[in-house]
Amino acid sequence: MPFEPVDGFFRYQLAVGTVLTAEVNAKAKKPAYHLVIDFGPWGTKHTSAQLTRHYVPEDLVGTQVVAVLNFPPRRIADVTSEVLVLGAVQDEGRDVILLRPDHPVPNGTLIS
Repeated sequence: MPFEPVDGFFRYQLAVGTVLTAEVNAKAKKPAYHLVIDFGPWGTKHTSAQLTRHYVPEDLVGTQVVAVLNFPPRRIADVTSEVLVLGAVQDEGRDVILLRPDHPVPNGTLIS
């Protein structure tokens, strides 16, 4: 697969945010959580994320995650997903390991 020029990467706004709430998204076809994430100056955003294999909701609250902020919102099982939380994906999407900083940073810190 050919790589896009570096300009392609910079089209996307990636930032760090802290998970405020996490609950099972009961209406999702595939097991998922409804997350509310604080991105500091970028605001509080909602998303539905398939993270159920390695994470439980109470362990996600307070953790920092990396997400794409400038994708168009998508409706996923009654959740307007405003960001895409990033993770390493294995096993055809059923096994997701979150990408996150190994030291705390301010919410809204951009990734470059």
